[in-house]
Amino acid sequence: MGLLKEILLAPAAPIRFVDWTARQVLDAAEREYYDPAAIRQQLAALAEQVDAGELSEEEFDRMEDELLDRLEEAERYRDAT
Repeated sequence: MGLLKEILLAPAAPIRFVDWTARQVLDAAEREYYDPAAIRQQLAALAEQVDAGELSEEEFDRMEDELLDRLEEAERYRDAT
């Protein structure tokens, strides 16, 4: 029965491979997006930019809030996995 199943599903193999590949890419992207170390590194880079005068205080505040929200999301994501 297993051989018959594989023969019947063989035409769908490329579709299954694309699906598997897409899931792997999505998983890797989520791990990177929710990586607390990467978010903290981005926060440090923002602080350097505002200190160097490359960002206004308003821009810094907005971007910092977004990163802090993402850091909270990362903690929830890590707890859920």
